[in-house]
Amino acid sequence: MTTAAATTETTSKFYWGTGRRKTSVARVRIREGNGQIAINDRDLQNYFPDLLWQRPVRAPLEAAELLGKLDCFVNVKGGGISSQAGAVMLGLARALVEMRPDLEPILREKGYLTRDSRMVERKKYGHKKARKSFQFSKR
Repeated sequence: MTTAAATTETTSKFYWGTGRRKTSVARVRIREGNGQIAINDRDLQNYFPDLLWQRPVRAPLEAAELLGKLDCFVNVKGGGISSQAGAVMLGLARALVEMRPDLEPILREKGYLTRDSRMVERKKYGHKKARKSFQFSKR
């Protein structure tokens, strides 16, 4: 690597965003680049093989018209694959707002900056599951 490439590599600034969904937590770093999206050191298509999970990850970038112009590096853990995709979406949207505050109305209108607060309901004592009860017997 030449010194000119090394200086441009180190001078490009990262912008951070944290996203959460159910029990998943995603830490997202973005910078100016060529459109690379890496999730846990794997490519987007490799980590989320189905388009159903790739769409929410790309959605904030498409809304901001920055798809293919930013490099995104994501560390995500916890939860299932669907909640991880939701966490990455929120983290990416927050990082975009940190990078360019003028994008906030666009992202907020589409719902990318709203944290989905739904969580799994806890199991109750005397029940089979959170709400399902044992069969009632009169006699």
